[in-house]
Amino acid sequence: MPDMTEEEAFALDELYTKTTPKVRKGEGGFFTERKARMLLLDEATVHIIDARSKALRQTPAEFVSQLIRKEMVAAVPV
Repeated sequence: MPDMTEEEAFALDELYTKTTPKVRKGEGGFFTERKARMLLLDEATVHIIDARSKALRQTPAEFVSQLIRKEMVAAVPV
């Protein structure tokens, strides 16, 4: 690909600097779909999850998933 001239560079700079990005309306993309999955935890909880998951050689997500599954099984009446 040949190098850009200064005029072409300035034209592209002008185009992208002054063009307002178009935002698609609707259900959302990759990050907006995962926003609902995000949890905000206090520092103590984060440290506990990190320590336990490292001790069990799991990722924090694996540890939390396993913990929740155990709680769900315990909550189901027999």
